[in-house]
Amino acid sequence: MDFELLAQSMPKLLDGARMTLFLTVVSVIIGFCLAVPVAFAKLSPSSWKRVPANLFVYVFRGTPMLIQLYLVYYGLGQFRAALEAVGLWWFFRDALNCALLVLILNTGAYSGEIFRGAIAGVGRGQIEAARAAGMSWFTQTRRIVMPQALRIAWPAYTNEVVFLMQATSLVSLITVTDLFRAADQVAVRSFKIYTMYLGVAAIYLVISYGIILLFGLAERRLNRHMAPVKRDGLHKRAFAVLTR
Repeated sequence: MDFELLAQSMPKLLDGARMTLFLTVVSVIIGFCLAVPVAFAKLSPSSWKRVPANLFVYVFRGTPMLIQLYLVYYGLGQFRAALEAVGLWWFFRDALNCALLVLILNTGAYSGEIFRGAIAGVGRGQIEAARAAGMSWFTQTRRIVMPQALRIAWPAYTNEVVFLMQATSLVSLITVTDLFRAADQVAVRSFKIYTMYLGVAAIYLVISYGIILLFGLAERRLNRHMAPVKRDGLHKRAFAVLTR
């Protein structure tokens, strides 16, 4: 390990880490807003809602993210004239925009399926009682369904966010300078392969650990009204997730 090279490269790696965190945070926030409607659409009795939602989830869960990135960034360049005609070329010519779009759609599909299972797991008797009490659908969802669904889905959703953060390394292949691309550029010039890739792996590990701790604190808050249960500390749970 060349620790001197690693120290010299740290500013560049930290810039890449900031891009990785930016991609993760934006994708998680917008992806969550997409996932919840997708989950409800998949549970809808109406086929015109359910079928498109099922198709969306099937496509983005069933195809590799790398292919999706290539199709959006490189493939849509073949339709430049059409995109310019509708005023969208400015968006798709930027690699960062394409990366965010694919990441958002992916996490929206995966998280939508997680939330679908969680919503389906909420007791039907509670929903029927809410209807009998005169609650509207929106009130039922806000006060009964979503709070319980979030508690059910949170552990799986935590894993999804960690996997999404790790998947951001793929955007380096469409020229976005994230953490992996920053390390790769230094490794190619210096030929210190093990030094740079082990160093960047350590940074990814720290980010993953931080996400798990943060979501663990959020889980405690979601379950604050429930009877306390003796559980391992957050650091032990984080290690358990990372070593699965």
